[in-house]
Amino acid sequence: MWTVLLLLLASWQAFAQVPLPQPPFLPQNASDGASPSSAGIPNSQWSSLLGNLLYFYEAQRSGKLPSTNRVKWRNDSALTDGQDVKLDLTGGYYDAGDYIKCTFPLSATVMSICWGATDFGKGYDLANQTPYLDDMLRWSLDWLIKAHAANNTLYVQIANEDLDNAYWGGDRDIPLPRPSYQINDTSPGTDAAAGAAAAFAACSNLYSNRVFSNSYSGPATLQNATYAATLLEHAQQLFTFATSASGGQKVYQDSVPEVAAYNSSGYGDELAIAALFLSWATNSSSLYQEAQGYWQQYSLSSYEGVFNWDTKTPGLPVLFAQIAQANPSFGGNASTWQTVAENYFDRIVYGDGPGYQTHGGLLYYGGDSDEASLNPALNAAMLLTRYVPLASTQSRRNDYLNYAKAQVNYALGNNPMQAPYIVGANPNSPQNPHSAMASGGSNISDINTSPPQEAYILYGAVVGGPDKYDRFFDIRGDWPETEVALDYNAPMLTLAAMHVLNDTADPFYTSLKAGAYDSNKPQGMPCDAAYTEGCGGPQLSQGGQIALGVIPGATGFAIVCLLGWWGMLSLKREHDLLY
Repeated sequence: MWTVLLLLLASWQAFAQVPLPQPPFLPQNASDGASPSSAGIPNSQWSSLLGNLLYFYEAQRSGKLPSTNRVKWRNDSALTDGQDVKLDLTGGYYDAGDYIKCTFPLSATVMSICWGATDFGKGYDLANQTPYLDDMLRWSLDWLIKAHAANNTLYVQIANEDLDNAYWGGDRDIPLPRPSYQINDTSPGTDAAAGAAAAFAACSNLYSNRVFSNSYSGPATLQNATYAATLLEHAQQLFTFATSASGGQKVYQDSVPEVAAYNSSGYGDELAIAALFLSWATNSSSLYQEAQGYWQQYSLSSYEGVFNWDTKTPGLPVLFAQIAQANPSFGGNASTWQTVAENYFDRIVYGDGPGYQTHGGLLYYGGDSDEASLNPALNAAMLLTRYVPLASTQSRRNDYLNYAKAQVNYALGNNPMQAPYIVGANPNSPQNPHSAMASGGSNISDINTSPPQEAYILYGAVVGGPDKYDRFFDIRGDWPETEVALDYNAPMLTLAAMHVLNDTADPFYTSLKAGAYDSNKPQGMPCDAAYTEGCGGPQLSQGGQIALGVIPGATGFAIVCLLGWWGMLSLKREHDLLY
């Protein structure tokens, strides 16, 4: 009996989480985000921001909430998930402003966060946020383990999108049924399986303390060899599933059309990044070579677009270079991958790529940025900052870092709206995030004014962001601008950890005056996928016009009209492409 108890105790200790702080970290009032801190490292404002960003994930939790739950307005929810397939699929995270759970974007989110915490993890340590990082990752990974119900089975979505989107209300009355959708050996999804494999492998590296380079701060202090081994086992099984399913290789929506909200554009990038993280996790030169083969096979070098939940391609040259530099015996040529990475980054920073800068300075990609403008820009900033130690010249190091900082500063309030796009960070932060949970309303036909004020503050949530004219309307129903999502926070987490490590200056929003956003708030309505009322062109307040340098008079009016006409044509083209 005692032997059994000791074995159980040893097993529990092997998987044990980093103890959570007592008293717990709780977000500061938004007004505190307008108060400069004393200089030093770690900077208390950056530390608080990092904590808020992690707190957001706790607000998105599904399932039975633990006794350590800090978000007191949240309740146990979706406790029957998986019953339709006789499995326990409770837990995990609600993907965005609704109650659907989606494996593909969750895997990308977790992969990004674990990669960031491997390179810049000491930022979490300095901010005393490593226990919450561990807590957030395990809530994700433990659910993904449940979703990986068998070697060749992965549940990719819980809940029907149409039914879910028809509900606007709190977490106590989430509509049923919530069907469980899977890929399997005969109905595979190469991208979803490989994406989950990449997440498990990246996090195994983190929990194993596998450092890429001394040029980075190193992993957060949450090492756990037993948990790392479990994650690696799932990564290997899923990668085998992705590459060897009897049903062949295909994008997962071909097997599960119900995942339309997160259709994948291809699977070559997921295969390559999974092979790369696994090569580092298992010290395998053959997997590294396999990843290089995918790069060639799927012509990934021709891609010039964004890094996001769907497309991991821009991150591949960085990871190829990191591993090649760390272990030359893998056969990778670090200088070759530097060239590939710098060709991509130069086109962003020096203005020769498909992305362009708005008048206010936000990196913007037509199409990708139209429904969540901050995400492409923050992901680019995250990759640029990570790449800086590998850059071939000092001028590139400086230019890349300055460009990345400018994108971060834009998101934190250095923009024409003078709004930091993180809920609860500052009095000028968004007040109306598109979140069924936080809104407190139940009338889907009147979500903007019922209730007039958002019931709960969704601290730490990065919203979609402004439009191509730098306008932000802060309307609850305007989901392209105000919706929140798991993947929106991921790059900002890594960037905040970087700043905790290195930045004595406060986040930009501490310098904003109270009421700055109200003075710059645009007139009229948005022009996007949620609303078309504002499609006559930019309608800025006087303060916003001054911030953008709009010229008054006939010339300025003509420019605004031309921009409006061009915006309408662009929207029509994007609509035609989508529908």
